[in-house]
Amino acid sequence: MTCTGCATKVKSALLLVDHVTDVTVSKADHAATITMDQHIPLTDLQQALDSKYQIAALHHNETLEQTKSWLEAYKPILLIFAYIAVATLLIHAGHHHFDVMQWMRHFMAAFFLVFSFFKMLHLKGFAESYVMYDIIAKKIPAWAYCYAFIELALGIAFLISFNAFVTNLITVVIMTVSIIGVLQTVWNKRKIQCACLGVVFNLPMSTVTIIEDGLMIAMSVAMLLMM
Repeated sequence: MTCTGCATKVKSALLLVDHVTDVTVSKADHAATITMDQHIPLTDLQQALDSKYQIAALHHNETLEQTKSWLEAYKPILLIFAYIAVATLLIHAGHHHFDVMQWMRHFMAAFFLVFSFFKMLHLKGFAESYVMYDIIAKKIPAWAYCYAFIELALGIAFLISFNAFVTNLITVVIMTVSIIGVLQTVWNKRKIQCACLGVVFNLPMSTVTIIEDGLMIAMSVAMLLMM
């Protein structure tokens, strides 16, 4: 920055970036101190600036900051998966023979019950978020409300071992339809909230959501093939 006009332009551009709360610019030091309410990648800050300005982080490791930001954003869903995995593994720990199919059934029962619980906490909020990306809910908003109850029903079905073939087949169909909207959102780089845990946690839509849905599909397909 070579003049006061440059400094003003840089400050104005950075203040327009989402999650930036304050910017202090020093023309003499060729530096900007940016205050934000969550980590913003350097690439996003660079895109906000005129091409003649180059921004670099001098006092922190960008890779480390991005990792910390990712872990903080997805901590709720990572903890839930960890709790479900450990709890269902402990159920089978005392068995002489580890039954993979039984473990997957218990895992999916817990998954659907826990995830439907968070959706039920604020059903309307979940539905409003879900219609933003689900291919069926976009056309039939009532589907968003039905989906939460379908997850609850699937959780109960897996828990009581109700007709394994039908339960897994329905799971494959439901989750495949669900993942289509997720894939479209991620590929189009739309920044919207993931509704997998309702609106209790502000989880951004990303590849984590794809992995979550894909895992349920893979487990159901595996159980169908093992029958």
